Amino acid sequence: MATTSPVEVEPDLTPDEITLTAKPWVTVVWNDPVNLMSYVTYVFRHYFGYDQKKAEKLMLEVHHDGKSAVSNGSREEMERDVQAMHEYGLWATMEKQ
Repeated sequence: MATTSPVEVEPDLTPDEITLTAKPWVTVVWNDPVNLMSYVTYVFRHYFGYDQKKAEKLMLEVHHDGKSAVSNGSREEMERDVQAMHEYGLWATMEKQ
């Protein structure tokens, strides 16, 4: 009878790095000249369920850096998130990390 050994994780990886490895796709929201910063914050809070502080941090990344990775997960999850951002009127794409 064959036994399986537990999955080994590199000891120098942080939990966040392990999570990112398991979720290789990201949704990127891009800055645009149309949407107000308050609206972008609202979308992040309403759709993703982020608290005010995190939603504002991501919105400021979009505003100052031109883009922000706002979610990560499987390809199918990110396709859903990109579609939702489009429905809210935001410019979004997905990328493989």
